[in-house]
Amino acid sequence: MDNTTDGTWDSLSVQLNQKILQTLEEMKFTYMTPVQSACIPLFMSNKDVAAEAVTGSGKTLAFVIPIIELLLRREEKLKKRQVGALVITPTRELALQISEVTEKFIQKFPQFTQILLIGGSNPIEDVEKFKDQGGNIVIATPGRLEDMFRRKSDGLDLASAVRSLDVLVLDEADRLLDMGFEASLNTILGYLPKQRRTGLFSATQTQELENLVRAGLRNPVRITVKEKGQAAAATQKTPSRLSNYYTICRSEDKFNTLVAFLRQHKHEKHLVFFSTCACVEYFGRALEVLVKKVSIRCIHGKMKNKRNSIFADFRTLKSGILVCTDVMARGVDIPDVNWVLQYDPPSSASAFVHRCGRTARIGNYGNALVFLLPMEESYVNFLSINQKCPLQKMSPVKDVVDVLPKVKAMALSDRAMFEKGIRAFVSCVQAYRKHECSLIFRVKDLDFAFLASGFALLRLPKMPELRGKSFPEFEETSVNTDSIRYKDKNREKQRQKTLAERKDKVQAELPKKNFLKNKAWSKQKMKKERRKKRVAKRKHDEDPDVDDEEMKELLDDTRLLKKLKKGQISEEDFEEQISRPKLKHKAEEPEQEHHS
Repeated sequence: MDNTTDGTWDSLSVQLNQKILQTLEEMKFTYMTPVQSACIPLFMSNKDVAAEAVTGSGKTLAFVIPIIELLLRREEKLKKRQVGALVITPTRELALQISEVTEKFIQKFPQFTQILLIGGSNPIEDVEKFKDQGGNIVIATPGRLEDMFRRKSDGLDLASAVRSLDVLVLDEADRLLDMGFEASLNTILGYLPKQRRTGLFSATQTQELENLVRAGLRNPVRITVKEKGQAAAATQKTPSRLSNYYTICRSEDKFNTLVAFLRQHKHEKHLVFFSTCACVEYFGRALEVLVKKVSIRCIHGKMKNKRNSIFADFRTLKSGILVCTDVMARGVDIPDVNWVLQYDPPSSASAFVHRCGRTARIGNYGNALVFLLPMEESYVNFLSINQKCPLQKMSPVKDVVDVLPKVKAMALSDRAMFEKGIRAFVSCVQAYRKHECSLIFRVKDLDFAFLASGFALLRLPKMPELRGKSFPEFEETSVNTDSIRYKDKNREKQRQKTLAERKDKVQAELPKKNFLKNKAWSKQKMKKERRKKRVAKRKHDEDPDVDDEEMKELLDDTRLLKKLKKGQISEEDFEEQISRPKLKHKAEEPEQEHHS
């Protein structure tokens, strides 16, 4: 038997509804996967389940089928606005995918309705949709779901709607915690009835999950589904039909190698992972120009409204490239992905496994390739030991050509591209600093000059890591980067307006400085006298031998200055009086000498 299957559906110890079996046949799922054969009977016999299974093992059907079976068995039929099942998942893409699978099954059960509650849309629209269509099965991301519980003033009493809840599913549960949703989950769990079935599904069972298991599950049956044919002690966490490769290339050659690889695999479907949103924006735009006649899409966490449509569009493509961050790394099922390319190693070793798991899903073959710098090669051993994920070295990519001059030309012709490059470089260095394998990925080991060359930068950015250092190996452009214009005429018009306003502001401040130089003579005189007084006072403080008469003279001068300032005496009077004591003092000096 195929090592990814565990018998046909009719071999289950529990009987499935005939319409569910028909849907499975239509979807061409003839055999169960191990996680499905283990979880479905337990769920249907009212057990709580905490399941760990390798990524791509068919966890979605392992909870969608029991949800429908349990709702069909209810004694009291659900009303339109009563929630019978709730599925919580960390990302919109994964929620959309679960919703699509669920929709295929409930087409044969018109008595059930489902609703998708995810970010990227107006929450009021979700409120109205629930009021109008109801939602017996709710599939949601934590943030939007928590928001819906607070919409009572808008006419949605979700707290009352979930009192009829039979099943709660937490999918990719460890990532729900990794992404900081713990507080939201605790809030949501507070609204749910205790008498319910709960399933917790994940690719890894971490110690952090224990608190969630204890809070949300009652005497759960723990399931760990391993790939068949693997010894328990050496179970690899990536699918057995996945070929995992790595390649070593210098930072200035890395992007050239990626472009050459993609040009040689144009008719296949690829995911290309970068460490940051800024890198996706920059390199994604470069790939659109450099890899011709290929559909290229970009997706990252900062895209609010576009993510759902981009993801749905890419899933339908026969071939193409999706440039993305780790928002796509967990649970998302994209059909027929040939290669997962990791341009930057992810910030954690477990994320590496999940990235690789986007290919070779449910028994299909797939490939993964990670690009490493020479100083990062020890990461291969680390992954083999830490994640039980062996990698083999791939032979060097052939016909690599230097495309970086073309990327520089793109930056010179459009300020938007120039700025994207700077942001991408800065964000990449910052992500490198935060890598959890800090013994392997050390910022101090990075050669910033060659890294910047690999980013095709026109100049080095101002950032703390580069402060006080010189990089003679980096070839900076002779072009004044301030003169680079935006291709977008409106953006350039706004930039020129801002520059003009800044220039006017500087010029407006200049006359004040000139005015200080062209002060009236009397005021300059006053300033000199004040300075003279301060010097003398300081000298007096430092030297107690200063004569009392000199001090008295200075005090008299100060009084005269104050009178002039208040307008009590004229400038002529001031000049006459301030010079008189000095003349007198000088005239008396010879007489004093003569008498002695």
